[in-house]
Amino acid sequence: MEELLKFAPRPTGAGAMFQMLRDGQPRTRADLAAATGQARSTIAARIDLLMSAGLIVPAGEATSTGGRPPATFAFNPRAKVVLAVDLGAQHARIALTDLASTVLAEADAPLAIAEGPDVVLSWVAEQGEKLLAEADRERGDLAGIGVGLPGPVEHSTGHPIMPPIMPAWDHVDTPGILRKHFDVPVLVDNDVNIMALGEHRAAWASVDNVLFVKVATGIGSGIIADGALRRGAQGSAGDLGHVAVPGAEEVPCRCGNVGCLEAIASGQAVADKLASEGLDAHRGVDVVALVRGGDLRASAAVRQAGRDIGSVLAACVSMLNPSVIVIGGILADAGEHLIAGIREVVYRRSLPLATQHLRIVTSQTRGEAGVLGASAMVVDHVLSAAAIDALAGA
Repeated sequence: MEELLKFAPRPTGAGAMFQMLRDGQPRTRADLAAATGQARSTIAARIDLLMSAGLIVPAGEATSTGGRPPATFAFNPRAKVVLAVDLGAQHARIALTDLASTVLAEADAPLAIAEGPDVVLSWVAEQGEKLLAEADRERGDLAGIGVGLPGPVEHSTGHPIMPPIMPAWDHVDTPGILRKHFDVPVLVDNDVNIMALGEHRAAWASVDNVLFVKVATGIGSGIIADGALRRGAQGSAGDLGHVAVPGAEEVPCRCGNVGCLEAIASGQAVADKLASEGLDAHRGVDVVALVRGGDLRASAAVRQAGRDIGSVLAACVSMLNPSVIVIGGILADAGEHLIAGIREVVYRRSLPLATQHLRIVTSQTRGEAGVLGASAMVVDHVLSAAAIDALAGA
């Protein structure tokens, strides 16, 4: 490792130096000078800049090797706050976090995305103001807003693009609407992408290849490959819900095709199937309640949904070779039935080499994955090397 570090590029600008401090470990000026190769005077000027911005703070003194103990400095995650918003088909969750994505205050509510952008984004703005007040933070403390939407999003603009379950949102300038309320950067992405990012940062940071699958009203996945979120050319990478299930019935899907995974195995699809058999099931949450209540037909239906999802994931495993597949969303709360069905098919149909060390697990962050990912998305943006260098040049 030491030999590799000798040839690794050294941080040059203030932004690159600051990235070293984001791990929270205290460092002295001498530590930073040794790591960057920069003059002590340059390091001192950059520390002064970052301290004046509140991004780093004194962190005590290091052990002396003779003479006065040197001062240390560390990242100050409370310097600014972030509004993190996770909007699903039938729910909304918003959290205020610090720059380490630690939740300071949060709220959630049943809120249908089909209500449209005026209603939903007004709720976001109103709740955002309440959370700032609850955490005793000012508007000027807000660094940015991250939003996850349950449909395809053009990440570069933050505009939803022909989202199947939210047609009123097509090409809506979501960032622009929220910037009218809060004059800060607003980043928008697909909800499963931010869930994948949140789950990865919180539970699997040491794993470079993770596939996060959300099974709720719809089905989608977020891809972490080589340690980074992969969105694809138009931001639609990971749209598992509209992959055809081999041998499945030609059930119409809201995308216009038939036999899609979402139409066969989503929480809503399972609820519809059980309702047709006379059970009291209208949504995925009802399915979970039936399973937890010991209903054998509901348990069997969820297990079969797992098999259908597994038949699509088996191809993904051979293509992407993830180390971990994380299953989230409301249907993942139905105990081991869903996971068991997925494992049954994936381990049987994927290549042995790809499944040799593969783990298929349920989400460890549960309902927090979306807000944690939305926060991380914003933090990565506002604390990037380029953003810090721009601050240094201001």
